[in-house]
Amino acid sequence: MNLIKQILSITLTLILLLSFTNCSTAQKLQKEAPVQFGEVYCENWSAGVQGGGSGLNIFITVKEETNIILDSVYFRGKSAKLQLNITSDNYDYIGNFKTDINQSKDIILSSDRNEEYVNNMPKHITEMSFELKDNECVVSYFKGTEVFYYKISKVIQREPLHYPSSPRN
Repeated sequence: MNLIKQILSITLTLILLLSFTNCSTAQKLQKEAPVQFGEVYCENWSAGVQGGGSGLNIFITVKEETNIILDSVYFRGKSAKLQLNITSDNYDYIGNFKTDINQSKDIILSSDRNEEYVNNMPKHITEMSFELKDNECVVSYFKGTEVFYYKISKVIQREPLHYPSSPRN
């Protein structure tokens, strides 16, 4: 009977240990850069008209053509899809984070739900499993069908862009 208790105890311990190792939600960061990154910087922007919006853009430059596809960026507690902009020398990826400042606040309330169709849905906040400083970001990328993550340090903060207001009539 004592032997059965010991075997049962060891079995339960192993099951618990294995279940805790599989429950980790933290993505593993790659140690080596998947591509040669150039300048990585961010800048705040705001529209010059009321309700025109504001936000922060992050720019990630890749120096050479590659089969790696950069997908998303995680920066300052938020995430954004990256958009590719090809220039003559580089492949620039841009992530756009909108802020609540200077956004249009018009909400249509009506008994007819079709009139309320133009209202924006509330934003769903996703939790990040990355612990990042203000000058660090994590890039997710595809290599084939597998997703990998790489942390970029020393993101440069540039002066904000303030777009001019619309001309007066």
